[in-house]
Amino acid sequence: MALIGGEGFSVTFWTLCDSVKQVKDALMIKSQLGDIKSTLDSLEPLIKEMADCGKELGDQGEELESLRVKMEEGVEIIRKCSKVSRFKKYKYGNRLVELSKALQRLLGILKVQGIRDVKKALVSVRNVGNVVQRIEENRVIQNNQSAKIQGWCAVTEPPTITVGLDVPLRELKMKLFTDGVSMVILTAPGGCGKTTLAAKLCQDAEIKDTFKSNVFFVTVSNKPNLVLIVQELHHRTGAVVPDIQSEVTAVSWLQQFLKQTGQSPMLLVLDDVWTGSEFILEKFDDLKMTDYKILVTSRFAFPRFGSPYHLECLSNADAMALFHHAASLGDRSSYISADLSQKIVERCMGFPLAITVLGRSLCGQPTEIWEKRVLEWSKGSSVLETEHDLLNCLQSSLDDLNEEKPLIGKCFIDLGLFPEDNRIPAAVLIDMWAELYDIHEDISSVINLYELANRSLVNLVLTRKDSKDSDGYYSEHFVTQHDMLRELAIQQMSQESLQQRMRLSIDICGDNLPMWWKEQNYQSFIARLVLISTDEEFSSTWKNLELPEAEVLILNFHTKYYALPEFMKKMDKLKTLVLTSYSTSPTELNNAQLVDSVPSIKRIRLERISIPSISRYPIQLKSLKKISLFMCSIGQGFGNGSMHISEAFPNLVEMNIDYCNDLVELPHQLCDLIQLKKLSVTNSHKLSALPEDIGNLVNLELLRLRCCTDLSELPSSIRNLKKLNLFDISDCVSIKELPEDIGELCNLERLNMQQCSRLNELPSSVLDLARLKEVTCDEETEILWEPFLPYLTNMHVKVVKEEINLNWLHMSHF
Repeated sequence: MALIGGEGFSVTFWTLCDSVKQVKDALMIKSQLGDIKSTLDSLEPLIKEMADCGKELGDQGEELESLRVKMEEGVEIIRKCSKVSRFKKYKYGNRLVELSKALQRLLGILKVQGIRDVKKALVSVRNVGNVVQRIEENRVIQNNQSAKIQGWCAVTEPPTITVGLDVPLRELKMKLFTDGVSMVILTAPGGCGKTTLAAKLCQDAEIKDTFKSNVFFVTVSNKPNLVLIVQELHHRTGAVVPDIQSEVTAVSWLQQFLKQTGQSPMLLVLDDVWTGSEFILEKFDDLKMTDYKILVTSRFAFPRFGSPYHLECLSNADAMALFHHAASLGDRSSYISADLSQKIVERCMGFPLAITVLGRSLCGQPTEIWEKRVLEWSKGSSVLETEHDLLNCLQSSLDDLNEEKPLIGKCFIDLGLFPEDNRIPAAVLIDMWAELYDIHEDISSVINLYELANRSLVNLVLTRKDSKDSDGYYSEHFVTQHDMLRELAIQQMSQESLQQRMRLSIDICGDNLPMWWKEQNYQSFIARLVLISTDEEFSSTWKNLELPEAEVLILNFHTKYYALPEFMKKMDKLKTLVLTSYSTSPTELNNAQLVDSVPSIKRIRLERISIPSISRYPIQLKSLKKISLFMCSIGQGFGNGSMHISEAFPNLVEMNIDYCNDLVELPHQLCDLIQLKKLSVTNSHKLSALPEDIGNLVNLELLRLRCCTDLSELPSSIRNLKKLNLFDISDCVSIKELPEDIGELCNLERLNMQQCSRLNELPSSVLDLARLKEVTCDEETEILWEPFLPYLTNMHVKVVKEEINLNWLHMSHF
């Protein structure tokens, strides 16, 4: 492998060339093959010349061997593509893209080697004067032609037509020129126009006036090579390209380059930076200089390098303008109705790439073809099934995630089950993933959501600013997902047959069950996660469905009265049950006692359910560890029926009650749940009293009473909660004093008491809170702690600015 003309390498190269020529017209992979063939054509004379001359690439041996293996894989991929059906060819698209990138790397290596050979030849010339003259002449030529160089660092020209980028361009410039900012991350999912916006920025008159010729555009891609980047930067300025042997040397050359070039303002665009490439950003960010700005485009937000700029999708008007251009409607617009164009644009969901791809594929086609495409979509077909360039673009982000963090990739696909255009409560995902993937720490599931958000695969919505505090309260965390990304998740699920899917989503309109269910074509499913949605016309008439492997069941419904499916009785592995009503008033369950037949249930979450309707039936769920009630009608539901809560849930560890506005008093029966470790009652504005025996909950580690605005006092028995670690009474505006013996909470470490506006003083026993580490409060309550600060030396007071929280007025995900 020391010789580029080595037999194994050259044979593999020519075999790959022949394979591409044989299948060059394959429809589904034509664009990828075109790119590969173009690179091979560029490589052919270089390979032939190096083979004829027997030139060595000693220090590149390992890299060349890797490329040879990649070319062998390419031959096999192309062979498979020539045999499989058109529908399956798109699966090989990403692997062909990787092959194309590998060949581009080979081309770069050979170009650099050519430069080295020229340098060696010049050094060997005897007449030093002639050598110097030739070098100077070469520099003059390079400087004169610098604008024509098409290397990595040449500024990419934006498309001739761009829409919807004027506002983002203005905002991006403001962010980039903010004092103290050296690096800005421009982030969005693939196909949203990040590179186009970056190119438009480089061509902006104000940018050109500021940076002159000191604008560099580097495509980093998913396998960055700092050596090649530094060499290309030198090449772009017309300087002699350095012979760099290692990354350490490359950093030194980079420092020298920036010092020389950075004498004047400089803008460097690092385009298409993938996750895992932080080391490249670090090298550039460490070299902070005056008037030195870096713009990074990436699908990943890289929060370590500052607050990113998120590029939004196009508005409907801008999307229509781009589609008209891509479809070349022009004067022919009269042949295509505005309504038909609108339906197609809506399907693109504001994604510029989707709009462009669809527009080009329909350009010049008869109206019937357009109508057929819309008809296919109306029957449930996805745009990703026909537009493989778009699929490959989005798929690459998911492939990278699956390779690096496969569990988070599974979490992304799970989101495709949920209804379109709805906020997904993070609390639901926490309960779901806890049992599916053994993620029993809530914070770990939330970290997964942040990871997906950083990769631009979801949007994480926090309805309160202080929701970022890591205190385990995630009821105000919600997830939204762009419809195109949701289709990507659905497309991943649909690759398996219905019977073999690990996730199953069923939509029922009225009583019209899916045909396969009516005909009982499938007797049993292996799905572990099942979501069933019904509408306002559903009569709760169920047919049998075999789900022996299901561990999570989510039922969404819109009716005031609802019956649980009888087939739940056979779901022996069911661990998480989520019931979500979208009715205008809490739904009553006609057969709530059915849950008693599923003894394996560990988590139950009820949203907009009438609790009195379940309290009439005696149940006993010994495995139940957590119950969450969200916007439920509770009333006296826990105390007046035949169900005694401690008998029904003898091993309950966690209870969450949120936005239950008819809850006036916590039932005293709660105090019998001696296994309880977490009790959270939040946003229940009519709650006025806690049971006096709450001190019986001796194992309680967390007590959260956030935003219970009518709660005026705390029982003195709270002093018995010796294991209490976190106590939250924030926004309890009616509380006037803390229990006198609060100092007996010997394990209390965190106390949140912000916006307790009527609290005038603290009991002296707070001095006994030896383990107290953090008190969160506002400016008013901070004053109450000042006399005690000299004695509580291990305690930190965190002051949070006032925020008016009216989220309870608009729970928009219903």
